[in-house]
Amino acid sequence: MSEEYSSFIFQGDKLLVKTEDGDVHVPLSPDMAGLNEHVIRRQDVGTINGINVCAIEVDDQTADSNGMAFRELRTLPGVLDERLFAAASRALQILNWEKTHQYCGRCGSATEPKAGELARVCPQCSLIIYPEVSPAIIVAVIRGHEILLARSHRFQTPFYSVLAGFVEPGETFEDTVRREVKEETGIQVGNIRYFGSQSWPFPNSFMVGFVCDYECGEIAIDESEIADAGWFTADNLPSLPRNGTIARRLIDDYIEGTKRVP
Repeated sequence: MSEEYSSFIFQGDKLLVKTEDGDVHVPLSPDMAGLNEHVIRRQDVGTINGINVCAIEVDDQTADSNGMAFRELRTLPGVLDERLFAAASRALQILNWEKTHQYCGRCGSATEPKAGELARVCPQCSLIIYPEVSPAIIVAVIRGHEILLARSHRFQTPFYSVLAGFVEPGETFEDTVRREVKEETGIQVGNIRYFGSQSWPFPNSFMVGFVCDYECGEIAIDESEIADAGWFTADNLPSLPRNGTIARRLIDDYIEGTKRVP
């Protein structure tokens, strides 16, 4: 990957991208002329997957132009090159952290960058503030040839996905899997096994994926969290999450698994 792809320009949670011949990519440096007057903050965030990354936030007066447009980063998994999406995700997460930690949470003084580290430090009380990561589980619950899928009130489009939730203090990942599935659907699960992970910078989640087996219980949804839930087979699936997300990878793995089982 070329060093030309070094600047990720954001307007809120929207990334500036360029579409050419149906392909979406990060615009090159020469395309950036005229943006400097709109820059709010700039943060070097290191090298990610071979890409030297600089994260830039611009104001809401910055307009789309020259075939470039600001698009919600959460719509770009499976659209952007996978390494570029990972680098852009890190860039956005660092920008959000830097923006929300301008002041010390202990004494209220203004913080400043810490030399030699990706951190901020309070010059008054010496508190060091590192970027925050919020661990969450995401889990595919399997019952024979069926998978448990749910539709959240929070989804902007009415698709179904696997269950997810944040880890609470004192919990293991396995504890969180059992608690979240029970709280959201009334189902009890077992045989929990690790699947994979994905950074999800909205604003600072780290998704840890699992697969587990149904043990007992009938679906009884938590209506404050879930609009609907049900058991689905591979040949009768509802609208699903977009490609490039760990949610879709979990569902695709289930689908592939059903092809291998007689």
